Amino acid sequence: MLAVSFAMSGWAQSNLLNAKTPDQIGVRTDEQIAADKDTPLEYGYVDDRDVLWSKTVWEKIDLDERVNFPYYYPTDTIGIDANRRSLYQVLMKNIRNGNIEHVYADSYFTEKRTLNDIQASLKKVDTLDLGYEQLNAGEEVSAEYVDIRNLTAADIEEYRIKGVWYFDKRQGEMKFRLLGIAPVAPDVNFIDQGAAEDYLVELFWVWFPNAREVLHESKVFNNRNSALPISYDHLLNARRFSAVIYREDNVYGDRDVAEYIQENALMQLLESDRVKTRVRDFEQDMWSY
Repeated sequence: MLAVSFAMSGWAQSNLLNAKTPDQIGVRTDEQIAADKDTPLEYGYVDDRDVLWSKTVWEKIDLDERVNFPYYYPTDTIGIDANRRSLYQVLMKNIRNGNIEHVYADSYFTEKRTLNDIQASLKKVDTLDLGYEQLNAGEEVSAEYVDIRNLTAADIEEYRIKGVWYFDKRQGEMKFRLLGIAPVAPDVNFIDQGAAEDYLVELFWVWFPNAREVLHESKVFNNRNSALPISYDHLLNARRFSAVIYREDNVYGDRDVAEYIQENALMQLLESDRVKTRVRDFEQDMWSY
């Protein structure tokens, strides 16, 4: 009971019921700060000799599915409490302030990127026809003739994650370790065109173990009990999302499912389920006699 009471005091909106003025909401006492030593649950050490079998998979988290809404909303921060932000807003904020340093160009984490490197995929600057007329006349382009389009949280279509399923023979169970996550949005150069969904691009890849502290501090709205929000770190590690496998490590250079099953969404989905079933059945087969 004491553990639950401490957890509620740390997760609920601090001092909400005791505040005499609105500016006292969220102000925590010294006792609350001392009692709240909440940190991400550390991963246990796994020796390479204990990994009997492993499979690396890439998955898509479609934000159009209702179960994945906690990663998408809120898209508009006006009038919303500062503690409630979408996953994309949390990632971008901490990339800008330097709390997330390990940002890469692809899911193999070989080419590191900085904020300046990824800005080109996050913003489009276009000059209107009247602006070109000013340029041709030797005049300075007015700001009203320059169209700037920034990607926002509302533009994110899906997330792609990379992780490893492995069988720990010491503990005798199958486990999953998340390695990376990437927001996916339409190409900013085609985002306002009709077929923008055909130009989805991975904006950047974040090395997940490095971002766990940040994601643990960022809370997700709990629809069942708003006094007990859940952290993004917990949500992702617990695999509380609906995802489809679109790639696995294989001899063909880790090719996507769509590369060898083309223009057939149903067969691609069945192939994804086949990979998922093979991973799930491995643990069951280990205990078959």
